[in-house]
Amino acid sequence: MEKDFMEVFPDLEVDGELADLLDVVQVTRVGITRKKDLMRVYIVCSQWIHKKHIFALEKAIKEQFFQNIQIEIKIIEKFYLSRQYTPKNLMGVYRSSILTELREYSVFLCNLFQTASITFPETDVMELELVDSVIAHERVEELLRILEKIFCERCGLDLKIHTSYRKQEQSSARQKSEMKLQEQVRHVVERTHLGEKLEKQAQEKAGARKGKEDGRSQKISSLVENDKKSRKPANPDLIYGRDFEDESVTIASIEGEIGEVVIRGQVQSFDSREIRNERTILMFQVTDFTDTITVKIFVKNEQVPEIKPAVDKGAFLKIKGKTAIDTFDHDLTVTSVWGIKKIRDFREGRSDNAPAKRVELHCHTKMSDMDGVTDAAALVKRAYEWGHPAIAITDHGVVQSFPEANHAMETIDGKFRDKYKEAHPDATKEELKQVSAPFKVIYGMEAYLVDDLKGIVVNSKKQSLEQTFVVFDLETTGFSPVVDKIIEIGAVRVENGQITKRFSTFVNPQVPIPFKIENLTGINDGMVMDAPVIGTVLPQFMEFCEGAVMVAHNAGFDMSFIEKNCELQGIAREFTVVDTVAMARFLLPGLNRFKLDTVAKAVGVPLDNHHRAVDDAACTADIFVKFIKMLHDRGIEDLDALNEQGSISENTIRKLPTYHAIVLATGETGRVNLYRLVSESHLKYYNRRPRLPKSLYLKYREGLMIGSACEAGELYQAILRGAPEQEITRLVEFYDYLEIQPLGNNAFMIRKEDISAVSNEEDLREINRRIVKLGEKFNKPVVATCDVHFMDPQDEIYRRIIMTGKGFDDADDQAPLYLRTTDEMLEEFSYLGTEKAEEVVVTNPQKIADMVEKISPIRAGKFPPVIENSDQDLRDICYNKAHEIYGEDLPEIVKARLERELNSIISNGYAVMYIIAQKLVWKSNEDGYLVGSRGSVGSSFVATMAGITEVNPLSPHYLCDQCHYVDFDSEEVKSYSGRAGCDMPDKKCPNCGAPLNKMGFDIPFETFLGFKGNKEPDIDLNFSGEYQSKAHKYTEVIFGAGQTFRAGTIGTLADKTAFGYVKNYYEERGVHKRNCEIDRIVKGCTGIRRTTGQHPGGIIVLPFGEDINSFTPVQHPANDNNTDIITTHFDYHSIDANLLKLDILGHDDPTMIRMLEDLTGFDAQQVPLDDQNVMSLFKSTDALGIRPEDIGGCPLGCLGIPEFGTDFVIQMLLDTKPQSFSDLIRISGLSHGTDVWLGNAQTLIEEGNATISTAICTRDDIMIYLINKGLDSEESFTIMESVRKGKGLKPQWEEEMKKHEVPDWYIWSCKKIKYMFPKAHAAAYVMMAYRIAYYKIFYPLAYYAAYFSIRASAFSYELMCLGQERLEYYMHDYERRKDTLSKKEQDTYKDMKIVQEMYARGFTFAPVDLYTAQAHRFQIVDGKLMPALDTIEGLGDKAADAVVLAARDGAFLSKDDFRNRTKVSKTVIDLMDDLGVFGDIPESNQISLFDFAKSS
Repeated sequence: MEKDFMEVFPDLEVDGELADLLDVVQVTRVGITRKKDLMRVYIVCSQWIHKKHIFALEKAIKEQFFQNIQIEIKIIEKFYLSRQYTPKNLMGVYRSSILTELREYSVFLCNLFQTASITFPETDVMELELVDSVIAHERVEELLRILEKIFCERCGLDLKIHTSYRKQEQSSARQKSEMKLQEQVRHVVERTHLGEKLEKQAQEKAGARKGKEDGRSQKISSLVENDKKSRKPANPDLIYGRDFEDESVTIASIEGEIGEVVIRGQVQSFDSREIRNERTILMFQVTDFTDTITVKIFVKNEQVPEIKPAVDKGAFLKIKGKTAIDTFDHDLTVTSVWGIKKIRDFREGRSDNAPAKRVELHCHTKMSDMDGVTDAAALVKRAYEWGHPAIAITDHGVVQSFPEANHAMETIDGKFRDKYKEAHPDATKEELKQVSAPFKVIYGMEAYLVDDLKGIVVNSKKQSLEQTFVVFDLETTGFSPVVDKIIEIGAVRVENGQITKRFSTFVNPQVPIPFKIENLTGINDGMVMDAPVIGTVLPQFMEFCEGAVMVAHNAGFDMSFIEKNCELQGIAREFTVVDTVAMARFLLPGLNRFKLDTVAKAVGVPLDNHHRAVDDAACTADIFVKFIKMLHDRGIEDLDALNEQGSISENTIRKLPTYHAIVLATGETGRVNLYRLVSESHLKYYNRRPRLPKSLYLKYREGLMIGSACEAGELYQAILRGAPEQEITRLVEFYDYLEIQPLGNNAFMIRKEDISAVSNEEDLREINRRIVKLGEKFNKPVVATCDVHFMDPQDEIYRRIIMTGKGFDDADDQAPLYLRTTDEMLEEFSYLGTEKAEEVVVTNPQKIADMVEKISPIRAGKFPPVIENSDQDLRDICYNKAHEIYGEDLPEIVKARLERELNSIISNGYAVMYIIAQKLVWKSNEDGYLVGSRGSVGSSFVATMAGITEVNPLSPHYLCDQCHYVDFDSEEVKSYSGRAGCDMPDKKCPNCGAPLNKMGFDIPFETFLGFKGNKEPDIDLNFSGEYQSKAHKYTEVIFGAGQTFRAGTIGTLADKTAFGYVKNYYEERGVHKRNCEIDRIVKGCTGIRRTTGQHPGGIIVLPFGEDINSFTPVQHPANDNNTDIITTHFDYHSIDANLLKLDILGHDDPTMIRMLEDLTGFDAQQVPLDDQNVMSLFKSTDALGIRPEDIGGCPLGCLGIPEFGTDFVIQMLLDTKPQSFSDLIRISGLSHGTDVWLGNAQTLIEEGNATISTAICTRDDIMIYLINKGLDSEESFTIMESVRKGKGLKPQWEEEMKKHEVPDWYIWSCKKIKYMFPKAHAAAYVMMAYRIAYYKIFYPLAYYAAYFSIRASAFSYELMCLGQERLEYYMHDYERRKDTLSKKEQDTYKDMKIVQEMYARGFTFAPVDLYTAQAHRFQIVDGKLMPALDTIEGLGDKAADAVVLAARDGAFLSKDDFRNRTKVSKTVIDLMDDLGVFGDIPESNQISLFDFAKSS
């Protein structure tokens, strides 16, 4: 008794094709062995089922029904196939399944069958010709039994199998390859086992020499004793411990705590940690490239300097120790280390030893969107090391790796030039400039090409729309007209816009109909068995079509079958063809999809029995008739006019299919044109990928060449689908050269059942041969490329992991897309013959390379914008301001500083930068927003006088703004040198008695521009966050539309994300990898391009008359077509030396200042910077009128003050005890640096070596200190620049500093620093912070309103606004869970602390009022704060705005009315109700009976 499969296994979950197949499978019997260790499921089916599906089904049953039971599931299948299945036909479709099954039996049997030649001389006879070998004779009977079981028992066919044997053919190339392989194996053996023996012998000799020298015995005990005395081991390679001679094992073979092991490998990372008892743990990760393991050794502190350099990153070591699970890391680790020795690099590197080298013309880097995994620089370096004359960089649709490739090329040229100079010491600079390496990078891209040249009508002859048309549709067994067959033809004849005749017939394909096609069309073998064959049907159909234009939906597919069968039958016919898909794109541009059912629905035509030719043809005809009427309405009366007016639009191009093509720049003109293609493909035609229309390529083709690319290229695809010769010719003629690739690159097509044109490697060879013949026929060079996506074969793991992370099902079936040597490629293409292989591998790629000039992808030179009279304008602005402040007769120090700066700025061409910044700042100030300066621009007095910065960098001085009295020189003033003028005591003008202004921060100009103007200046400005976009727009006013671009950035795969990809990959496959091995693999996955973005405030300015594409392509950030923002395609760092970049950043401080001024009416610039109440906030809470215990124990009043409100800085304040504004500047410098405070200044202050005044706090400190010590000023500047960038001190600098009595602690401090703040930046930040702190003391409600509106990131009405007791309840809960708080909860707790302080000062919140509350800003209402609407959980920005807008339209009648008018969700409304926000508003609108009666 048979049952449906899903009836027997009702809860089984499978998907895809297997799920469809199970619908037609019955179970005849289920049996289980007595031991219950094997269950057999017997099934029958009218369709054959691939063995991979059978294996998957067995696995699914086991996992879903018997997961924890030791039982094997075995499915025994039997197929009842149609008469179409002859043994030959079955072999054609079932061969892949047979190979899969044989592979399970034996890999040898699988190879034996795979290499066999199979023919069918008679219907029921198979001739199996096997490769002759002893093992083949031994195993042939086993193979025959399996084949007879498959064909006869399983499939019910009568088949006799005859066997014969042929000798193994071996080409000279193969023999050469085998000899080379043997040589490589021998070499590997020498480098490993024999190598270790050599090391052992060397160690023995070293020991013997030692014995001769000291006359002592070589016993281990003596050696150990000698080591203790001399501290020098007998073996010079011994780094640590005792010598050993054991052979190593691979790290991958170490499983668990197996005791003593010896490993060898390369150090991947190193770390150390000092512990108690003057000992240090040295921890380093070692890989032998099979796996990675951590090694830990405990040494005395005095041993660290000797051992550390020898075990640092990159070292090759041999280590003996014990494996144990580390109690801290919980991972297997090598501990109890016996000894560590240096060894040589044991890796076998690949090299290209061919006399004539190839050129790779198809390479992807990490910039190919989540596809390539190799750095451009590494590819360039490898090609050069191999002796290749060039290499092409061709990422998918982008050119973002060009700057890196260029940098690598510059390095190669630089080293080549150095060698040339050594050989030619008399060479001049001009001569050296002309010298470069005999190698070049070819710059290009793999474009996503769109064929927009093909018209709606093919072969149009100006036929009228009243012409006769035949609208037809085919059903076929597959997609290739070369190997697949027609099974149904349906057609209708349209004359004068009316359907007049119909044609419909099945066609016997004489092969089985695949299950997928049967499922799709409903046509099975039984329906076509008795139908006429195509030889009979096609002439009848051609007669039906006589004199008509052919019309089809996706006509290229249907016509390819018609034309191929006409060719086979010798029917000569020229067709005019109209494609209704192309017509729909033209006439229905609003559609996103153009499938038949979608188009039918759009024009109101019914479609029944979709995927049946007769019905689809009728539907297409009805659509076509409607289209003809639409064409008449547009004045289109013939097919030529249809082609002309139906030219493809931008919108249509974004919906057309894309094909890969390689575009290479042959010179400077080509480079710019390539960038134009990149720009337009991103800005105009982007849809999921940047599309390049052929028409656009033709427009900019000067200096470019185009190649046909890989299997995704249109030529390869046309060959694959059996396109007619006319179409193949059209495609070939478009390209400058054709491309073929190794078989492995395209082997995936053999595995894909829906690619019927390829069933084995010979089919792939035949396609490559055809491309070669096309090259010969049309005189196009054919080149062999690797389509490089990773450097070496072993690197495929990185791409596999990335593709798995992107969701590719076949990620584990990686094609061998690595960079191959010349010999490897010659061997790969040996089937073309020796001469032809040499031509496509070496000769033609070299010809292409020779056609390309050696160019740089980055335009040389600086191109600042030009503002007329900027030099004089800057001078006038500065002097006018200086006279306004300091009077008609400028003090000499002011005048000298102005002149020195102006001369340097103007002579170096930077005046225009100042004028631009001045215009932006003045505009912002004019609109009511202060601007804060960043970076070192505050070091410039010109910037101060131009109004760009508030920081006055002159030395401290008194100034009377009434009579212009000034004091720079009194002893009292000079005593404040290096500090802030505002710290000086108050004084009155001795001339007029007016209070004196206290000015100056004593900052040297050279910090900004250097002593010789040799430092590239960078003016960074902090605009209000809410004004930033207006500032950006204003740059267009200054320079003109189209002259400014946002600075582009490239987002790459970060360590954390890559770690997740790697860990998930192995976990999903049930493979355990140690974290250190995951870390190693992560390094190969990081840096891969994911997206693009924009610098938060960077604006790139293009000079008038220049084309941005001569510098960089441009695009939308993240390719967002909905934004009008345009960014540079290159990361802005690549071009910031060529074009001016303005930093117009958004910041909260100016926004807060503006809100505080609006709330209070008090001008922030009037805040005195010496107010002692404000200063006290950094020492205690007294000025706030509260005690530390009132605010959770915080001892200071600076919570919520920018730069000073974090726990880290509060602790710094407690440690340093600042007394003045100058101290705050120094603390700001310390807090923003990297390794400046922790483990550096903090330690020095604790030990008494330095104070807050003498420690290095800002970068300026270094230069000034060294100059004062007597070092050369230029050298002092250079040292400062090196230290502040974390590059440390060169030995010669350190020596010079010691000569000038710079103390050791100061040198030590310099060497620790990784990054340093400039003093001007710190001063600007502290000025803003001081002003905000002033408002906190004297305008508390305004301060809290501004803070909560602008700086609070996680304010919660529910947690914070319902009283102090409720707030502190939640705070205690958060404190209890502090180690497990989420990021949002941490932010909430930070805001809670400010609210707690507000409550402690006696202020409270007013309840939210629906009609007066603002969407995003807090308000002061009757001495209380009313929170913003968006502080209610779930009420986001848009919803809060909607509530405010709705409230303006009148009172809410009910909660239902509120929901209808604001669209706020019911969940949020319920929360608002619980919080009491609605007051007495009813649930729903109430209408009384009386009101109802009145209305009726």
